[in-house]
Amino acid sequence: MPVVREFTLPDLGEGLTEAEVVRWLVEVGEVIAIDQPVVEVETAKAVVEVPCPYGGVVTALFGAVGEEVLVGAPLVTVAVSPGEGERPLAAVAAVERAAAVERPLVGYGVAEPARSGRRRRVGGGGASVPVAPSVPVVAPVVAAPVPAPVAAAPTVAPGVPAVISPLVRRLAREQGVELAAVAGSGPDGLIMRADVERAVAAKVAVAPAAVPAVEPVGTAGPVPAAAGSVVPLRGLRKAVAEKLGRSHREIPAATCWVDADATELMSLRRQLNAVPGPKVSVLALLARICAVGLERFPDLNSSVTADGSGILRHSAVHLGFAAQGERGLVVPVVRDAQRLTTEQLGAELARLTEAARTGAIAPAELTGGTFTLNNYGVFGVDGSTPILNHPEAAMLGVGRIVAKPWVHQGELAVREVTQLSFTFDHRVCDGGTAGGFLRFVADCVEQPGVLLRRL
Repeated sequence: MPVVREFTLPDLGEGLTEAEVVRWLVEVGEVIAIDQPVVEVETAKAVVEVPCPYGGVVTALFGAVGEEVLVGAPLVTVAVSPGEGERPLAAVAAVERAAAVERPLVGYGVAEPARSGRRRRVGGGGASVPVAPSVPVVAPVVAAPVPAPVAAAPTVAPGVPAVISPLVRRLAREQGVELAAVAGSGPDGLIMRADVERAVAAKVAVAPAAVPAVEPVGTAGPVPAAAGSVVPLRGLRKAVAEKLGRSHREIPAATCWVDADATELMSLRRQLNAVPGPKVSVLALLARICAVGLERFPDLNSSVTADGSGILRHSAVHLGFAAQGERGLVVPVVRDAQRLTTEQLGAELARLTEAARTGAIAPAELTGGTFTLNNYGVFGVDGSTPILNHPEAAMLGVGRIVAKPWVHQGELAVREVTQLSFTFDHRVCDGGTAGGFLRFVADCVEQPGVLLRRL
């Protein structure tokens, strides 16, 4: 007799606690193989496909597209034959929340491939599931109550909000929405995520009503806020917001900047690209300059310990750089940048940039940086005072390289000029160290031959 196995969202690493469903790769009633990817999710780091350790017939999908699923919450249930269609239990113990004891689930059997019959919704926004004749099957007992397939909509006691999704409850709590006052649009008044979002939007729309009707003569009254909707912070955007907020709160950052004549650097790049071989980008040249500069100023390749009691100096330069991807700005990391040649740096930067652009970058390639290079000049701007990429101690920003009037060798000339900005954690060094690093970078930009002394 088939056994229904529940597969929960596994721990995807790096302390991630949730993921957003991007798209389902399977349907209810579909026959899947062991380790076949069943869903694509977006974490705070990247978009990844999640494989299921069971093979058999998919009987339920949990989580609608755009909905967040907590680590340990159910993703899919699969009807498998005993002894077949699953990896050994020891191999999936880390990602399976099932206990050793099993209990019967009445009302569902194995879904037929034809996927005929009426459907119902699973939980708070889950996918629809075909209702089959009542055939006793068993499923693992879970450690905590989760939305499980049942034959009928939940029975709600009078006065108790009809909500079973922990995600809906959390959203309501974070937005200050009283669930008892929300009318559910689901079966038997079940409160869905969309119901809570509408209630939040309604709160925003009526907020101006709290403004006093009478204003003192001669004073300008407040301008009523325009009605709008609240867009929840999720996935990558939420992670970025939390990290930047923590950086702003914890790090006493300071910024210094200088204009540099990049004419000779651009000339060097043209010379390098005139010979056969991979093309060298401006970013690769700047990355090489940074790697050499951090050898000279190691205080800047460091971070303050979590308890604030010391400074951790990193033995390797793991160079992060800002890249624009399909789902926003990310910071891929080039490992051991100090060991790479300019050509090797260019190849790695190009690979990671393309992976970030297409959303195919691995989560591990977005973590562990010790220093960040931010080329905001690609957006057509000259300067910036960036927020540090916590817990890093420094970031170099590079503006656009543009033709400007410049005094060169005592005469006014048109030169290719860029602005370099440098933000640093004032706890790890003083302005002399930061200024020394920035001046070294500027000298290398203006006179690339200076690098030969350090290579």
